[in-house]
Amino acid sequence: MPKALYPGSFDPITYGHLDIIERAEKIFDDLIVGIVENPRKETLFSPAERKELALAALEEEGIGVSKVITFDGLLVNCAKSHDRESIVRGLRANSDFEYEFQMALTNRDLAPNIESVFLMTSGEYSFLSSSIVKEVKELGGDVSTFVPRVVEKKLAEKFSVPD
Repeated sequence: MPKALYPGSFDPITYGHLDIIERAEKIFDDLIVGIVENPRKETLFSPAERKELALAALEEEGIGVSKVITFDGLLVNCAKSHDRESIVRGLRANSDFEYEFQMALTNRDLAPNIESVFLMTSGEYSFLSSSIVKEVKELGGDVSTFVPRVVEKKLAEKFSVPD
């Protein structure tokens, strides 16, 4: 029974993330979505809010995962503590590849028994990032094709813009 962890900041979760989750669910018997708490990274939403949004978005889209967690510290330590043998990462562009390649090699040195598995994003989401979503919404743009309704509403609240 292969078990995997799909980590990310998910600030906020987008259709690109949900696409990777849905596809990973077909490969792994047990998938945990791990929301990282990185004190060096400034986020719009707190870890608790990101977890709540992820759960609501997954429900809205009808995607079932084993669990959604928050964690801090090393990714491989989180994977080990949840008995994961794989880490799922999504790739959008060359710039993602270089960073993810470096992280995968580092993780392999730290935990040789945990494999990194990369899923190419669907073409329609290849440009999409949480940063772009936040910027578009903050400037009053429509993000309905980028995020589920529950996320769009929460962004509107955060930026005090019409929904």
